[in-house]
Amino acid sequence: MNAHRKILADIKNRQIKPIYFLHGEEPYFIDLISDYIADNVLTEDEKSFNQSILYGMDTTVDEVVASAKRFPMMAEYQVVILKEAQGLGRGNVQSKLAEFENYFKNPQLSTVLVVCFKYKKADGRRAYLQAAKKNGVVFESKKLYENKIPQFIQSNLEQSGFRISHKAAYMLTEFLGTDLGKINNELEKLRLVIPKGTEITPELIEKNIGFSKDFNNFELQNALGSNDFKKAFRIIDYFAQNPKDNPILGTLPLLFRYFSQLLQYHGLQDKSQKNVASQLKVHPFFVKDYAQAARVFSMKRCSHAIEVLRDVDVRVKGVGSTTNVKQGDYLKELLVKIAR
Repeated sequence: MNAHRKILADIKNRQIKPIYFLHGEEPYFIDLISDYIADNVLTEDEKSFNQSILYGMDTTVDEVVASAKRFPMMAEYQVVILKEAQGLGRGNVQSKLAEFENYFKNPQLSTVLVVCFKYKKADGRRAYLQAAKKNGVVFESKKLYENKIPQFIQSNLEQSGFRISHKAAYMLTEFLGTDLGKINNELEKLRLVIPKGTEITPELIEKNIGFSKDFNNFELQNALGSNDFKKAFRIIDYFAQNPKDNPILGTLPLLFRYFSQLLQYHGLQDKSQKNVASQLKVHPFFVKDYAQAARVFSMKRCSHAIEVLRDVDVRVKGVGSTTNVKQGDYLKELLVKIAR
């Protein structure tokens, strides 16, 4: 079980700790846990007198501690949530957090204190963090690598009674990127309009999110890998006509990674599905696509494609380019050179 799910399960089972110190680069899981505590530890009637939400920019550690030391009124717990703890004070925030040390060493057991420190990892060597770990829960919210996003999407939907095809999960990843908050918002839209138990397909995504199932970077990659350059040109032409929705600076990194993975595939001695998936950091379902693409693009052609991508990338960014070339023209030039 993932660490954040265990925390949520423990809270649901009323195994509640007096301290939850949530920190790290990924704000999504921090918000998920703190919101769950805010919604579920107290009843609606209890919240009026026993739940306080404070913000780092508007409070001090002393004020937070004073709130935490109060006793609950006609309830088993009181909840004190410090949001945006990275905004505490005007000096070194780590020093400000260190001011929690004495409280963390001897917390009020009838208080649930939640500290949300976002966008940065706290210093694990500090005594305050060790005290929080001893008497409560310390959770580091780590950024997910892009290759883990499809799994996050699948898991997120399964938790709420939906299924999604591998292709649809990868399409959403390509369209939405790695912002988990944004991804969750789009998935929420799907959950609202699609009956539970439904398998979410590319067609449903196109209908409800507005993402073209036929003209996207994922399909461009597949067209190149299957040697279907006519389809690739159709996709590029669509990108040229819709540059705002399909920015070239989104396409270039994805193609660079794709050809780098193909180059890596060629270099593998063990080309079993399990090993390829592990080394290329892709889902086993897509290994066959890389095997097919490797028959189209030799090591030499992969290296050539990477050189072309680098050249176009620097020119798109204004290096060595003196004319106002449209994104579509760069993409068409790119495809012509890669197809050689």
